[in-house]
Amino acid sequence: MEFLEVKNLCKIYGKGENQVTALNHVSLTVEKGEFVAIIGSSGSGKSTLLNAIAGVDVPTKGKIFLDGQDIYAGNSEQLAIFRRRQVGLIYQFHNLIPTLNVVENITLPVLMDRRKVNQKRLKELLELLGLKDRQDHLPNQLSGGQQQRVAIGRALMNAPAVMLADEPTGALDSRNGQEIVRLLKESNQKYGQTLLLVTHDENIALQAERIITIADGKVVRDSKQNRTPARIEDQRSEKRVRRAERP
Repeated sequence: MEFLEVKNLCKIYGKGENQVTALNHVSLTVEKGEFVAIIGSSGSGKSTLLNAIAGVDVPTKGKIFLDGQDIYAGNSEQLAIFRRRQVGLIYQFHNLIPTLNVVENITLPVLMDRRKVNQKRLKELLELLGLKDRQDHLPNQLSGGQQQRVAIGRALMNAPAVMLADEPTGALDSRNGQEIVRLLKESNQKYGQTLLLVTHDENIALQAERIITIADGKVVRDSKQNRTPARIEDQRSEKRVRRAERP
């Protein structure tokens, strides 16, 4: 079932000689609960696509439907409500509030939306993210990996329909990066949330069910993954061979 639909999406910055086409007639669909990795070189348009889906960057042309709703059809207040309630955003830099502790950072979106904190969900998230013993810690008392876990908890707290992660492991070492991806996959499976993850790391992309490749603002490849461990290792080996063969 199509849950997310992007139709003929264009995003143009600047005018005249300074005009840059970041997205060039992009169309794609994503099923509910699907884990999709979006890859591409720097400047390919992958982050612009994610921000457009998040309701953060208004497209120049085209439409985006989430669960049948045209997300840009309403006014600015309706768009803000959509962002708060339907989208969970995770960036490379966690952007935690330094004066708030772990629980306060995680529950901030709920409180900003003037809603009551679901204590059962909060407890579940603290368990899932391994933060139960860090509830009262401030960000500067946490490691980089722990801070990113708090950012994931904050994104999940409102039970969003879709999780959007833009290079969530970019500022972490390999071990912490793999752990963050594991947690994102686990939340995807536990809560049935659609997950779109932008990454430049091929090994992380291979863990998704599907990989979309963006180049020059266009979708140039869209492939489903064979999820068996043997196939994943084969794909990694193929990539290592290709890199070794490059002049």
